[in-house]
Amino acid sequence: MLLQITEPPLPEQESPPPLGALGIDLGTTHCVAAYVQDNQPHVIDLGEGPLLPSVVTCSLTGEYSIGTMPPFAAKVEAGVTFSSFKRHMDQPSQRLATLKTPVELAAFILKYIKQKAEQALKHPVYDAVITVPAYFDDTARQATKDAAQLAGFKVLRLLNEPTAAALSYGLDHQVEGIYAVYDWGGGTFDVSLLKMTKGVFQVLATAGDIHLGGDDIDQAILDFWLLSRDVDSVNGLIWARQAKETLFTKPLWAQHGLTLSQSDLSQLAKPFVERTLEICRHVLKDANLSLADIQGVVLVGGSTRLQEVRRAVEEFFQKPPLTNLDPDQVVALGAALQAHALTHGSKTLLLDVTPLSLGLETMGGLVEKIIVRNTPIPAAVSQEFTTYQDGQTQMKIHIVQGERELVQDCRSLAEFTLKGIPPMAAGLARIEVTFSLDSDGLLTVTACEKTTQISQKIDIKPSYGLSEEDLQRMVQESFSHSAQDIQQRLLREACLKAEKMIEDLQTALKDDKHLLLENEKEEFTEALNSLQTLIRQEKQATAIYDHVQHISVLTRPFSERKIAATLREHLKKLS
Repeated sequence: MLLQITEPPLPEQESPPPLGALGIDLGTTHCVAAYVQDNQPHVIDLGEGPLLPSVVTCSLTGEYSIGTMPPFAAKVEAGVTFSSFKRHMDQPSQRLATLKTPVELAAFILKYIKQKAEQALKHPVYDAVITVPAYFDDTARQATKDAAQLAGFKVLRLLNEPTAAALSYGLDHQVEGIYAVYDWGGGTFDVSLLKMTKGVFQVLATAGDIHLGGDDIDQAILDFWLLSRDVDSVNGLIWARQAKETLFTKPLWAQHGLTLSQSDLSQLAKPFVERTLEICRHVLKDANLSLADIQGVVLVGGSTRLQEVRRAVEEFFQKPPLTNLDPDQVVALGAALQAHALTHGSKTLLLDVTPLSLGLETMGGLVEKIIVRNTPIPAAVSQEFTTYQDGQTQMKIHIVQGERELVQDCRSLAEFTLKGIPPMAAGLARIEVTFSLDSDGLLTVTACEKTTQISQKIDIKPSYGLSEEDLQRMVQESFSHSAQDIQQRLLREACLKAEKMIEDLQTALKDDKHLLLENEKEEFTEALNSLQTLIRQEKQATAIYDHVQHISVLTRPFSERKIAATLREHLKKLS
């Protein structure tokens, strides 16, 4: 049962500062910070304008500089430069270039933003709403929150980037209807479908890829140049980005003996654009909507400045996209509006969704989804489970995330053991497991044995180390393997049922040998061996179920004699 949870009101402050909370777009390529004054959001100058490059440079002397790429000729003397580290937030403990983790680097950026904001606003800033890609999993979300706390921020909310963009458009222009937010930045892509009605922003569905962004187009440009001449990879990527950004508005880029035309860029970007449109097709299917249901399309992120992107999006959605807000700033402006709403109150209701299903492992390595993908958050769902073996006193709770039917194809989040279950026959114990997902998309799991009220709880701060391959499998293969996954699940369930029948029958035969007829022992043994062979071969669920049914019919007379004998024994004791 899905329970609606309302957020507790923030504690009252005697005199809250009017500009005390920031909205921060922590981007792969650039960062933007904004605040609300006189009910209007404004971006903050972070040094050389509102866009702060997401770059951290560590000198050979151990000093760090923020937001600037060292001169090409001085790159060796400068030490190590980190960029695009947001793409590694799903691996927060990984030390990039053996020096710093993505969390530490993000903290450097956020601390710098905090200092610049305090200089601009002329008072301390403690609170922030920080945006994340809609398809950031629990690991990446927690890592972002950890980075903000290291920088000295209290995180009021982790807000999905497409939702932040919708807030900007919805509150500024009072639009209503179902809108698609196409958000393509330097490192990530998200698309969300949002229903906006009289101040209510409801996310209907979301999808994306945290490893698909403008950086991939930059690499494609570099590879294109490498076909004809040798280009240094570090400088080449910097020039590729410069060329791409120049071609947002001009027909040709030519520098350093290299050239790139609008036509070249369109061809290089096309396969990546098509990948984004494929994700758009999936999200429409998830929401059970057609193109005719979409009132408008909002473009967000620097990559949407590409002419190829705007042409393809307009052709796909069959309507020109909205571009009246700066795509580089719109997310931060929406985050600022949400920050202001959380600190000052607002009539606007924001209903976000979880982008990936959350569940736990059951017998046979199967996944039981507790909170399904695109469930509105915050939310809590409870479900009862039971024991598999007689006298079982412990139960392992293994929490997973993903869309596949088998645990091996999903991502492991955490596990714990519920101890102290009263020993009883298999299937009699009642274990209630509750998944609670807060407004930041962070998960708490509680398991409680109903008779003793013994419980165990865990806050999911996932074990770090999700590989890119794992994520790609979890997100991209969930659709292509759906039919295969269903067959695998049916097969596993059939094998479990068969194995339980074999175990129960072997126990009965051991305890009540005297009830067997002459021909039954051989028949039963042959049938059980055949069933075990089918289980080992893992061929078809139908064949296993048919054999289970055959054994049920075959052993029915023996079962009836066993029941009758049990009743006689019971009556004998009563008399």
